Amino acid sequence: MSSNHLLIESDKEYDASDRSSASNLLSASLTAPSSRQSSPRREPSRFLSNGFDKEKYSMSRNVKRKGGKTWYQRKRVKSLVAVIGLICLFFFVNWFMLSSLQEHSEKNKSFSNSSSVSVPISVKRDLKKFGKGKRSQYGVYGRMLALAAHALAEGQNKREPKDLWQEPVVSASAWRPCANQRNWEPSGGNNGYILVTANGGMNQQRVAICNAVVLARLLNATLVVPKFMYSSVWKDVSQFNDIYQEEHFINYLTPDIRIVKELPVELQSLDLEAIGSVVTDVDIPKESKPNFYLKNILPILLRNRVVHLLGFGNRLAFDPIPFQLQRLRCRCNFHALQFAPKIQETGALLLRRLRKHEVNPGPLDHYLVGPYAETITKEKRVHSGKASRYLALHLRFEIDMVAHSLCEFGGGEGERQELEAYREIHFPVLTHLKKTAKLPSPAELRSEGFCPLTPEEALLMLVALGFNRKTHIFVAGAQIYGGTQRLAALNSLYPYLVTKENLLSATELEPFKNFSSQLAVLDYIGCTAANAFAMTDSGSQLSSLVSGYRIYYGGGKMPTIRPNKRRLAAIFMKNSTIEWKVFEQRVRKAVRQTKNIKPRPKARSVYRYPRCQACMCTTD
Repeated sequence: MSSNHLLIESDKEYDASDRSSASNLLSASLTAPSSRQSSPRREPSRFLSNGFDKEKYSMSRNVKRKGGKTWYQRKRVKSLVAVIGLICLFFFVNWFMLSSLQEHSEKNKSFSNSSSVSVPISVKRDLKKFGKGKRSQYGVYGRMLALAAHALAEGQNKREPKDLWQEPVVSASAWRPCANQRNWEPSGGNNGYILVTANGGMNQQRVAICNAVVLARLLNATLVVPKFMYSSVWKDVSQFNDIYQEEHFINYLTPDIRIVKELPVELQSLDLEAIGSVVTDVDIPKESKPNFYLKNILPILLRNRVVHLLGFGNRLAFDPIPFQLQRLRCRCNFHALQFAPKIQETGALLLRRLRKHEVNPGPLDHYLVGPYAETITKEKRVHSGKASRYLALHLRFEIDMVAHSLCEFGGGEGERQELEAYREIHFPVLTHLKKTAKLPSPAELRSEGFCPLTPEEALLMLVALGFNRKTHIFVAGAQIYGGTQRLAALNSLYPYLVTKENLLSATELEPFKNFSSQLAVLDYIGCTAANAFAMTDSGSQLSSLVSGYRIYYGGGKMPTIRPNKRRLAAIFMKNSTIEWKVFEQRVRKAVRQTKNIKPRPKARSVYRYPRCQACMCTTD
C-alpha cells in the first residue's frame, strides 16, 4: 500500500466513526424509546412508525388550544422541521468530511507520489503511529512526525543534498592550525605557585585547565597540575591523569610555563584559607580581563607564594587579551591535552565499530586516539563492503540542562513538579530567582531560542535537511530526560541509530562505569571524528569543544550543523499547519546560513571559533 493510501485509510476510519455518530444521533431522534410512548408529548414520533393509529389521531383533533389550532398539529410541524434539519445536518457532515479528505489527499501529492514510492513495512507502522498524534508520547509533533515519515519514504531512492556532508570547502580549507608556533622565552614561574581546582564536568574542566595555563604565564607563576572538584551532579572522582596524559601535558608546555605535580613540602602545611590565599569564583567576575588578575591576584601570590583558585571556571576573558596569551590558550586545548591511553584505546574501538568497512583512518583519529588510530583499520572484513560514514548527534537533553533552561517540554504538571524539585537541590540560586524576580515565561524562552531542542525537534530537523533513512547516527549524551520514550521517534525513523552503550559491551564499558567525565570523553571522541556533527544546543560546552576541534584539525572537510534555535522555534511554532515542503525549505535555509565561514567574532570562545590569527593561520 502506498503512503498516500495509508493516510487516506486512516482518514477514512476517522470519517466513518464521525458518520456513524451522526447516524446514531439521527436514528435516536427519529425513533422514540418504547418506555416513553405512553406520554402524549412523545406521540408525534408514531407518525414515523408502521403502526399509524387513525382512531387516536381522530380523537386528538378534538383537543383545541389557544389560537384555534390543535396542539397536535403544531407539534407535528415542529417535529417535521427538526427531522428535516437533522437530515440536512447529516448530509452536510458527510459532504464536509469527504471534502476535507479530498483536500488532504491533494495536499499529500506535494510530498508523496503514491504510484512510484514503495513504502517499507516499518515506515507504514510509523505513519499510523505518528498520525495518531498522541500528545503524551510525541508532544505536539504527531502530525509533523507523520509528514517526516512520508518524506523519508519518498526520499529513500533520492540523492541527499550535495552540501549535507561537507563544508564550503574552499573557504574553510584556507585556514590551517598554527597554535603550536611559539615566539617567546619560557617563564620561570618565579612569583609563586597556582593551585586550581576545576568544577563542573569534563568540558568545564578542560576550559578551566586552559585558562589556568594562561594565568600562570600572565602572573609568571608555577602551575601545579590542576585538580577536579567532586560534584553532586556529576558524582565523579576522576582526576587529571585519569582523563589526560599528565607527562605529555607538562612536557609540551614546558617552553611556555613551569608545571609541577605537587606543591613544595614547605608550602603543603600552610592553611591557605587562614592566610587569605583561597580565591573562589565568587571573588572573580566571570570572564575577567588580565588586568583584574594583575591587580587583585598577583599581590596575594607575591605575599603568600601560593594562590588556590577554587572552582575556577570561565573566569578569563577572550578579548581583550595579548596575542601570545590567546595563542597559548589554543595551544593548550588543541595540542597539550591528549587523552589517557585507556580512553584512547576504547575510543579507537568505538570508532572502528562506528565505521565498519572503512579502510582509511579519519583525519582526526591521530589527534584523538594517538597510536591506537592504526588499530581502527586493522580488523578489516574479508568481504568488501561500502564504508559507513556516520552522523554524530549530540542531544543535550539531560535533566540538568532541561531543568536549568526553565522551559517546558510537554510533560504537564508532573514534569513541572519534577524539574522544580531538581532545581531546589541542584540550582538553589535559580529557585530563589524564580521566587523573587519576574523571569521570562517558558513560551517566551522558547520563542527567543533559549530552550534546547527536544529529540523530536532534532529528528524533524535532520529529516528536513535531507538525511535519509539509511543514515548511520551516533547519539551522544548521558541519560536523556524522559528515557527511551523520548527517543522512540528517532529510533523508529532512523533504524541505524546507536549509542556507545550499543557499540561497546558491558565488559568494555566497565572501567568507565562510575566516571561520568570519562564516559563523556568517549562521546567527545565519537562526535569529533564523525563525518558530520549535529548539535541541538549551541551553548553546550561539549558541542562547542567538538565543533572547534573539528574546525582546527578538519581541513575544511568536517561539517558541523549548528541550528539557530530562535529561527527554528518560529518554524516549529507552525507545526499544526505548515506544509512539509515549506518546513523543509525554511529549516535548510536556517541551517545553511550557520555554515558560512567567517573569522571568530569578537569576545567569542576560541575553543568553539578557532578561526582567528592566534589559533589558525590563513593560506592567503
